[in-house]
Amino acid sequence: MPAIRRRIRPPRFPSRTFPITGHGAVGDGTTKCTQAFRQAVEACAAAGGGRVLVPAGVWLTGAIHLADNVELHLEADATIRFSRDPADYLPVVFTRYEGVELMNYSPFIYAHGRTNVAITGSGVIDGQADATHWWDWSSDPAPSEGPDKKLLAQQAESGVPVAERVFGEGHYLRPNLIQLYRCRNVLIEGVTVRDSPMWNIHPVLCANVTIRGITVDSPRGPNNDGCDPESCVDVLIERCEFNTGDDCVAIKAGKNADGRRVNEPSMNVLVDSCVMRDGNGGVTVGSETTGGVRWVFAWNCTMSSARLERAIRIKTNPERGGYVRDLYFKDITVGQAADSVVEVALNYENKHTGPYFPDVGTIDIRGLRAGTAPRAFYLVGNPGNPIKGVRVSNSVFEQMAEADVVTDVSGFELRNVRVNGRRV
Repeated sequence: MPAIRRRIRPPRFPSRTFPITGHGAVGDGTTKCTQAFRQAVEACAAAGGGRVLVPAGVWLTGAIHLADNVELHLEADATIRFSRDPADYLPVVFTRYEGVELMNYSPFIYAHGRTNVAITGSGVIDGQADATHWWDWSSDPAPSEGPDKKLLAQQAESGVPVAERVFGEGHYLRPNLIQLYRCRNVLIEGVTVRDSPMWNIHPVLCANVTIRGITVDSPRGPNNDGCDPESCVDVLIERCEFNTGDDCVAIKAGKNADGRRVNEPSMNVLVDSCVMRDGNGGVTVGSETTGGVRWVFAWNCTMSSARLERAIRIKTNPERGGYVRDLYFKDITVGQAADSVVEVALNYENKHTGPYFPDVGTIDIRGLRAGTAPRAFYLVGNPGNPIKGVRVSNSVFEQMAEADVVTDVSGFELRNVRVNGRRV
């Protein structure tokens, strides 16, 4: 872990500043500033890089696309408020939806193939999604994402080229709030993000990523994950706070046929001193595990909420395949959880058999202290494909209401562990 930590260094930028007001932006919350953001980014990049400055005010805009050597900086009392009109996120761009590549609505802040990009400051990035904008696409009645999710999955299984998987206008696959795709040297620091259409912060196929001191305040939205590094290498997430409608931190690696085609893992992910409140999982791996996940370290994190379902969660199934191993958790404090404190489930979505059994094991948990929850452990492998090794040491589970569930596990080891006051 120390060797990984030394490699991860945030990018630096030239000391040039390009205020969006210099390109016609008006911070009244009603004047659309999309063109001003575009011109400021272009001017900054053309000069060799620097800072695109968002001053105090409320700045309404469509998609913002970053360029090489550009830092998007929000001053105190600055809010970037994104338009609720889907047309403001066209033309379609190369993106991922739940682990599958496609052409779709642009993420609200987006970069593809860039080097040295950053989003910094103390302002707010507001996706403005709600029950009648974007979130209503998540379920029936129509229009909803269900038919498009099915179509995209069929195209991926059939090997349709990504350039021909065109969604966007007339379709209902929600974009992410922030997605940086195949970027190197990434920094997201200080900002507050809220109310994304779907996942809030989603680095994909990136290397050398620092996410520091951010707040994700998005507890009401469906699939409103906090931060989902996918198929990334060398990622640091530190001193962040998550209050989400789904997993707080979820480490992913592509899904099913498309994950096998791209075949890129997530490796070397560090989660340090974060706070997790509402969410389906505190630190999660999956369910998109097809490219593999390895060397994840999480420590000094605090997790507690009546709506935090699990603290540590690994989820996958026999359609995903891939591997999940070498996960290390240390000094995690859980006040309250609504389900299991630790869950490793290889039957996600109630799928117990399939053609691609995942290889999951070598999970080490040390110094975990949990207050109240229904149970300490929910560990469910597949028949004939067990979870291969979970070690828990020097940990306390104070008030657990129900018995643990442990099936199809090879090598479940407890050392100095107490549950309800009794050593187990």
